[in-house]
Amino acid sequence: MSDITIYHNPRCSKSRQSLKILQDNNITPEIILYLESPPTKAELKDLLKKLGISPRDLLRTSEQAYKEADLSDPSLLTEQQLLQAMITEPKLIQRPIVVAGDKAVLGRPPENALELIK
Repeated sequence: MSDITIYHNPRCSKSRQSLKILQDNNITPEIILYLESPPTKAELKDLLKKLGISPRDLLRTSEQAYKEADLSDPSLLTEQQLLQAMITEPKLIQRPIVVAGDKAVLGRPPENALELIK
């Protein structure tokens, strides 16, 4: 089995549940506390490619920073600007992200992590 990485926020219940699912399946993932060590633009692009989604799809729309930066209007922002917003405010990144090789899933619901370990 390839190595597993989880972009984790220990304060998030979905992130904790995803980590527990991995651990319950005898997987000790590399844990990246992305709020403390935000991904670079290149890392974000790589994650988006593995997830198969756009930067807009990775945004947490319920965050205050999302509202304050007026990120809801797609005509105002390019993908590069959205990536920069997530780097500047990593709490805007959906969580958790579980990565195995060239594939990744969002842990919403946490059971999505099982897709990578079967």
